[in-house]
Amino acid sequence: MPAASRNSIGGGRGFGINDDVDILTEVLKRLDGRSVCVAACVCRQWSSIARKDSVWEELCFRHVSPGVRPVVVALGGYKRLYMVCVRPLLKRMTLARPDEVQLSLSLFCVHYYETLAGSGPPSSLMFLCNPVNV
Repeated sequence: MPAASRNSIGGGRGFGINDDVDILTEVLKRLDGRSVCVAACVCRQWSSIARKDSVWEELCFRHVSPGVRPVVVALGGYKRLYMVCVRPLLKRMTLARPDEVQLSLSLFCVHYYETLAGSGPPSSLMFLCNPVNV
């Protein structure tokens, strides 16, 4: 159907995904982390929405209990949590166990508390998140 007749059926112009930021935000919240990063490359509007902490919060809540919100916000936000802790776990396993996610979150907290203390480079335990060849 031609664009002109398609628009006249609805009584006006068609609806585009970029017309409503709230709908676009909800769509991005349902993607996996890699897809959100790809979506951020589409245009400035999508990039702006993909940087919102609420999008990354939704991704993290799939794997972390909601009671950790104040800690995560204080330590850099949900995007940082996803990239540093959740994503590496998802790469290594098809399904991360809750205790592994909690350990990863604890290491994330220790790393950033050491960084905030400013007493030299952190002794970071984040290497524990990496796979070990035995």
